[in-house]
Amino acid sequence: MRITGIILLTFLSFQLAVAQNLKPYILGVESTESMADLKGKVATNLEQNGIQVVGQYEPAADANRWLLVVTSPELQKAVETVGGLTGFASTLRVAITREEGKTLVTYTNPEYWGNAYFRDDYDKVASDYAALTAHLENAMKATGTFVGKPFGSEKGLGIKNLRKYHYMMGMPRFDDTVELGEFDNYQAALNKVNSSVDKGLPNVKEVYKVTIPGKDLTLYGFALSGEEGESDFLPTIDISDPKHTAFLPYEVLVDGKQVLMLHGRYRIAIAFPDLTMGTFTKIMSTPGNIKDMLEQLTK
Repeated sequence: MRITGIILLTFLSFQLAVAQNLKPYILGVESTESMADLKGKVATNLEQNGIQVVGQYEPAADANRWLLVVTSPELQKAVETVGGLTGFASTLRVAITREEGKTLVTYTNPEYWGNAYFRDDYDKVASDYAALTAHLENAMKATGTFVGKPFGSEKGLGIKNLRKYHYMMGMPRFDDTVELGEFDNYQAALNKVNSSVDKGLPNVKEVYKVTIPGKDLTLYGFALSGEEGESDFLPTIDISDPKHTAFLPYEVLVDGKQVLMLHGRYRIAIAFPDLTMGTFTKIMSTPGNIKDMLEQLTK
């Protein structure tokens, strides 16, 4: 009887731990409305809840996907509080995806990405993230019946593991960034990236740009096209339901005089934490391909 009790207690403890784990995305709304109808509705409801839409595009040239990139006073305040590489947290993503006869509105889970990018500093900005989460939920409720179901990983990741996440031993962590270029100062770095965008680059198109007031931090998001772009790697890795459309676009951060990107083997893995090694090997060249495309910004 005592052994049975111990087994039951252990099982319940495990279930509680799994329930407290975080997953990368939230299913906000399931709808029968068309993609076209929901695009404007979602954008309007976000704006009316204090969430600014800073960019939109069709990921992977897929007519069944639409992506809105958002920021908010809470996000910018959080980044301003800590600074540095938390500039990558300046935006979140809201996706509209048509799948299995339904139109799904999903978004990046603020708590998941906040812990991943702020790591041990997350507690300093947890109240900002809680406020943003409430605003996102209100925007979803205005759009349709709120589902609020986390997804993107079967078991999710515990906070401790999320803050020090890497796919496996030897793989990069959050702060193992890739330097795309270094310049004399912040303004010189900004000028170079902006001039490259204005000139136009093969297979790289700006989706958004967000600058953090009072900090030498500007975050860009880029759509990646061509034979080695989104339409090549996204169908290979986005094979579960609901779709991980809110994984994109790919970010570049101007942090002081440096132009940085998150390593592909971190950025892809944190967005697809259940990715099998077999699937990962199918996109082994993708992190390098992304780096090659984004390096055009600083050449």
